[in-house]
Amino acid sequence: MQDKLNAFGQLLEIMDELRQKCPWDREQTFESLRKLTIEETYELGDAILQADMDEIKKELGDLLLHIVFYAKIGEEKNAFNIEDVILSLNEKLIYRHPHIYGEVNVNNSREVEQNWETLKLKEKGRKKKTVLEGVPASLPALVKANRIQEKASGVGFDWEHPGQVWDKVKEEVDELQHEINVIDEDKIEAEFGDLFFALVNAARLYKIDPEAALERTNLKFMKRFNYLESQTLKKGIDLKKMPLAEMDKYWEEAKKME
Repeated sequence: MQDKLNAFGQLLEIMDELRQKCPWDREQTFESLRKLTIEETYELGDAILQADMDEIKKELGDLLLHIVFYAKIGEEKNAFNIEDVILSLNEKLIYRHPHIYGEVNVNNSREVEQNWETLKLKEKGRKKKTVLEGVPASLPALVKANRIQEKASGVGFDWEHPGQVWDKVKEEVDELQHEINVIDEDKIEAEFGDLFFALVNAARLYKIDPEAALERTNLKFMKRFNYLESQTLKKGIDLKKMPLAEMDKYWEEAKKME
């Protein structure tokens, strides 16, 4: 443990020095770091999907740097420092785990999640007490849909059995098909949204991260398509002029190579 504390202490000392001596680090603000933090988070997500442990380690370091950076700026503003950040986190973790640090009994992780959401609404000093207030407005739509559903589920608004969600998915498919048949573009878009939302719900109920699942498919498609394109380049063929049947042949080759 002492080695870990020493390493963290060295990081704080480095941040103090960088903030004093490096022109770039000295100029950074909460606002200027925000977009970089988002980028680092996505890079960590990529590393996790690739199961690249070395990259995960590096990206976690980058995110930790940002946390320390924000805390340093907060300290300069006499608003908070890294100790305040950690103590606040410690207090929250203890409060939201009464089954560990209190006398509450739980039977499974589902009950832990429900307790977590209930306790969040009861925390002292919260300006609002609504279930969905913690969902950031700037989240990508797919991630946001998943978080909305997780939070609603945390207070009991959910299907009794996962299999029930498929009736809702089928209902949304039928409604979408109806709007397509009558060619109402506004309603078609709305029904596509409802269908996506229902599919995200299904993914959650079956413990699948919809964002990760879709990204895996994106990467798989890109890999196959890049193979298809590479074969046409080798033969000097214009991809736009290649018959679809020929494309399918290379696509199937790419699938067999996975």
